[in-house]
Amino acid sequence: MTEPRARHLVEAPRDGASAAPRLEAAVFDLDGVVTLTAHVHRAAWKEMFDQFLAARPRAAGEDHRPFTEADYLAHVDGRPRSDGVRAFLASRGITLPEGAPDDPPGAETVQGLARRKDERFLALVERSGVEVDHGAVRFARDLRAAGVRVGLASSSRNAGLLLRRAGLASLFEARVDGVVSADLRLRGKPAPDIFAECARRLGVTDLARALVIEDASSGVAAARAGGFGLVIGVDRGGNWLRLREAGADWIVRGGDELTVAGAQALVAGRERARPNALVAWPEIAGELRGRSLVVFLDYDGTLVPIAPRPEQAVLDDATREVLRRLSRAWPTHIISGRGLEDVRGLVGIDSLWVAASHGFDIDPPPGVAGGLKPAAELEPEIHRAAGELRQVAAAIPGALVEDKRFSIAVHFRLVEPARVPELEHAVDQAIARGAGLKRTRGKMVLQIEPDIDWDKGRALRWLIHATGASGSCPIFIGDDFTDEPALAAVADDGVGVLVTELPRPTAARYSLQNPLEVRILLERLAAHRPEGH
Repeated sequence: MTEPRARHLVEAPRDGASAAPRLEAAVFDLDGVVTLTAHVHRAAWKEMFDQFLAARPRAAGEDHRPFTEADYLAHVDGRPRSDGVRAFLASRGITLPEGAPDDPPGAETVQGLARRKDERFLALVERSGVEVDHGAVRFARDLRAAGVRVGLASSSRNAGLLLRRAGLASLFEARVDGVVSADLRLRGKPAPDIFAECARRLGVTDLARALVIEDASSGVAAARAGGFGLVIGVDRGGNWLRLREAGADWIVRGGDELTVAGAQALVAGRERARPNALVAWPEIAGELRGRSLVVFLDYDGTLVPIAPRPEQAVLDDATREVLRRLSRAWPTHIISGRGLEDVRGLVGIDSLWVAASHGFDIDPPPGVAGGLKPAAELEPEIHRAAGELRQVAAAIPGALVEDKRFSIAVHFRLVEPARVPELEHAVDQAIARGAGLKRTRGKMVLQIEPDIDWDKGRALRWLIHATGASGSCPIFIGDDFTDEPALAAVADDGVGVLVTELPRPTAARYSLQNPLEVRILLERLAAHRPEGH
């Protein structure tokens, strides 16, 4: 499955976040962040180790299988060459003499193998050149234009050569590379020495006001250990969970997803950020020990990424299969702002209870008695208001009105900002011409709901009682402002998780970045078994 890309970090800080610490410096890793040479390093390591292992005589306790992607990520990625050689050889039960830094590439020593790898890397670069992440370069230049100092910290002794070959020699105001590290006897990653030294050279005195951008879990762990205010991981594919568990605050697929405003907002919002639920899983698992579960899930922004149009938010097969396994293990329910038929069709699992229209249309699985429509008498008013709004929206490009039987969504994500007030006025007029309706807040959507004391939180509690789940630990995962009542409803006796790109005030105790991370958490919940079960 193609993992979802994180959306661009562009949202401005809210609720006084501008008074929080301001970003002063950024330290970039080189390979895999600024230059797309990580695959070249990977190829050089594999070529060198595979030849070494194939030629080495068999010995008891030694593993001579070819070098793998997992080996690269676990043992050598981001580390100084000699540290990578030692770590990989130890994982295979192989011991070699240390040797000296000037050992020739053919020497059967740690330093000799490190030299051999370096020769292969330089030969590959000579043949293929240096590819650059232009988004990362643009981000570095934007940071400097905004008054943020920018430096580079790399384990590579070839950093200067690569920057010159890429035409980026003047991009960074300070550089700490493998040559500097050797001269100063700095420890390699996962020790924080090279990042701290680079920050010192940039004049940073408070590392809480500095960020690090890394693509290796060892580098993320180093930045975390150094006390930097923000650690951004770059996942080029398959390394997301390693980066998260190493301590990355945010993960992107490339530099084009980074903006100065987003970075500033993340630094400013650290105090109100909630612990990531994947990183905090041992804590959550401890809390769940001995308890049965009942799980409630929002749909848009939680199980699927937010899409430009509602019909484009389609559940992928991998997540649907995880949902099936979860629902077989524990009672699982959907609480969504979508209409009932819509959400049932998209989820495609008949065994789930669904609370649609923000909880105003609760429907049991086929063959199960029950259900609740707490504002059934207002259905004609909803249809009347939706009809009026469709006439207005027809004249506004990008506007979309959804009549969801017990609520209305007026989407303006694709509407020119200058025309959004027209929609707001139309919504207010539609409410004023009727009775018993109110306007509520959502992400890029104007919502109309029945004006009664009901919300997703009350729907959640009703479902717990109606399905006989009292005494179970309720878990709710959602992303929107309309999910806050449900997050508050589980705050005392359950687990609330907010799916969010930037920290914001919330009743949730934990956070996740996107639906990919939601899927990983659901896999863990599906595997959860209380003691005695």
